[in-house]
Amino acid sequence: MKKIQFADQKQEFNKRPTKISRRSLSRSISQSSTDSYGSAASYTDSSDDETSPRDKQQKNSKGNADFCIKNIKQADFGRREIEIAEQEMPALMALRKRAQGEKPLAGAKIVGCTHITAQTAVLMETLSALGAQCRWAACNIYSTQNEVAAALAEGGFSVFAWKGESEDDFWWCIDRCVNVEGWQPNMILDDGGDLTHWIYKKYPSMFKKIKGIVEESVTGVHRLYQLSKAGKLCVPAMNVNDSVTKQKFDNLYCCRESILDGLKRTTDVMFGGKQVVVCGYGEVGKGCCAALKAMGSIVYVTEIDPICALQACFQGFSFAFISLLLYVVSVGNKNVVVREYMDRMKNGCIVCNMGHSNTEIDVASLRTPELTWERVRSQVDHVIWPDGKRIVLLAEGRLLNLSCSTVPTFVLSITATTQALALIELYNAPEARYKQDVYLLPKKMVSKCVFFVVCNMGVGQNYGRVQGFESFF
Repeated sequence: MKKIQFADQKQEFNKRPTKISRRSLSRSISQSSTDSYGSAASYTDSSDDETSPRDKQQKNSKGNADFCIKNIKQADFGRREIEIAEQEMPALMALRKRAQGEKPLAGAKIVGCTHITAQTAVLMETLSALGAQCRWAACNIYSTQNEVAAALAEGGFSVFAWKGESEDDFWWCIDRCVNVEGWQPNMILDDGGDLTHWIYKKYPSMFKKIKGIVEESVTGVHRLYQLSKAGKLCVPAMNVNDSVTKQKFDNLYCCRESILDGLKRTTDVMFGGKQVVVCGYGEVGKGCCAALKAMGSIVYVTEIDPICALQACFQGFSFAFISLLLYVVSVGNKNVVVREYMDRMKNGCIVCNMGHSNTEIDVASLRTPELTWERVRSQVDHVIWPDGKRIVLLAEGRLLNLSCSTVPTFVLSITATTQALALIELYNAPEARYKQDVYLLPKKMVSKCVFFVVCNMGVGQNYGRVQGFESFF
């Protein structure tokens, strides 16, 4: 494992300016692909200027300018974050080591739209090591780690993303990934369905050369099934979200650990004794409920699925309506929390979303003249009613953990390995194997993912290796 040197880091800190630049409060109001209101209020990093990345001319050390990020000078910091992430992603690193000689993705041109974090960077560099060319945009206007985007751009990746994009920036970045002269994607890796939607809307002819779509989110998978039902899905698609390696690990354990982090960073709230409503008791809801209950919160659940509702009862959770103090949405559906519910909430109620999109909370209904918005800190807004009541809205209704904090790297290693295997499967599959429909990852590929995880748990971490597991395969 490459040793991380901190001497250069100290020099970089010494170079940072002593004065903190004025924070930007600019907002952009537009309509997103999911037919919901979207605003891009953001604070810029104190070390950055307020010039839009779209107005900057940046090049990496090799003279390449095919990217658009916040600040290429942050590349060294991003590289160190990627190296740290590699230590906690043994499954993906094992896949890279085993398969890079075979180059199973040689000739693949992958266009991706995911959260751009250190963990995603490890995935992108793994795909590159396996032979693929990649172009990437962000699937969330708040989740990009600017220093990681800089490290990827310095490494030669075409990355178009920065933290605090406007809605117009968001779609511009996706378009820059897709619409480039002399480069035709033949694979799509999506998180939320926005990239797939954009190509269908603007460049439908591209699907003649695209071999498949890999989608990892509840929202994106739902949109793929809608296309399939309408007879408009013209390429095979792999549903990674419902793979056991994603659903039973990422959705559950990642959210169980990261929800508390996001809430603490934004509100400094004490969980003990708080009354909390968690909307939805799927895998994400289960993780959120477990974490909040363990911290001493009084947790209530709302659920329409009878099986999930029964599971919540068996775990000792009660059912209640929208009137308590902390409200967590974990459904992945549209308009779960509407204006009527928010009108009935108590003063000081915190509202946040653990679903992928910004459609679960009807934020558009709060953009009315009688309500006042007050930005109190990064990603935290007070929405004030005429009688003085206020609710605390986090990340403007967008994904809490990746917008306001970070997520556990090791769990993401499992998801990233599943995504990589899904891309390999679709790219190398015979033409007749998959039709124009949505598929789950084959059991053989899921078993490979589990193999990589379990057999490498002792590499670089304090996890116990499962002895003899190799013989199972």
